Amino acid sequence: MPENSHTRITGIGSALVDILINESDEFLKTLDKKKGGMTLVGDEDIRHILSVSGKKTLVVPGGAACNTIVGIANLGGRARFIGKRGNDAYGRTFEEQLVKSRVEPFVSLSDSPTGKVLSVITPDAQRSMFTFLGASTELDPESISSAMFQDTAIAMIEGYLLFNRDLMIAALKAAQSAGSRIALDLASFEVVNASKDILFDLVQDYVDILIANEDEARAYTGYDDEIKAVQALSENVDYAVLKVGANGSYVSHKKTIIKIPVRQGLPPIDTTGAGDLWAAGFLFGIAHGFSIEKSGKIASACGYEVCQVMGAQIPGEAWERIKKLI
Repeated sequence: MPENSHTRITGIGSALVDILINESDEFLKTLDKKKGGMTLVGDEDIRHILSVSGKKTLVVPGGAACNTIVGIANLGGRARFIGKRGNDAYGRTFEEQLVKSRVEPFVSLSDSPTGKVLSVITPDAQRSMFTFLGASTELDPESISSAMFQDTAIAMIEGYLLFNRDLMIAALKAAQSAGSRIALDLASFEVVNASKDILFDLVQDYVDILIANEDEARAYTGYDDEIKAVQALSENVDYAVLKVGANGSYVSHKKTIIKIPVRQGLPPIDTTGAGDLWAAGFLFGIAHGFSIEKSGKIASACGYEVCQVMGAQIPGEAWERIKKLI
């Protein structure tokens, strides 16, 4: 399929590596951690959890927006990632993997350690994340320019940037100034709860595509009912997405709600990156002018395939299956 710059998707977010371990529900309780979501911790906390677990780890490149952007590149789309990494082995591996995946890296360096996310995966395939942001927090708002989003159809803004409000606002303004449509993934219910004082205004002023799962939508809208939640999400945006796990997803566009079925198949092994890769498929489709139904079908296939492996890296043969839908 021919590509041009007008279909490019540029993501900005935390440059992180993912560390994954399989553990029991009881182990998670000993950490006093509610299942799901994300908790900010220190590097020493991650080392402590790994030491008391003793389980085998899997280490892969990660970060929510980065997962999405790598997915878009693997679908054959033009993709760019903006972030900051440490000048260390983890950071070098991170950037090498971007280039290998045909992502254009706009990645600056820091003397601080590369950020990392420890995902504790319980037997129900749910992941609970402990995040040390490290060098990723040092991305300077003053360094963000509209040139970074030049010739970008959709700018994918990671919701976790709301923990650095100046950076979030700089990214939104730069993307809007470049003429990009802006997609915001709400990231986690903790993010929503911590930023309610500015979040609604930012969505109204900047966001074209708003993406949330059930927990995030409940925190944002106050609704448990799926239809009411997606209707509330759709206020002031062009597209609103509500992901409801095994029940598929809803997309609201021009006051019409479309139900996207989940891809049927094997039970999940690990849900790490499921939402990020769903977003990759959906945004790829929208950037290329596909219908909501076709974009949603690609998104569901991406979400399904990433749940069949540990981590957020879909293997090559699975990408070939997905690309047959395009």
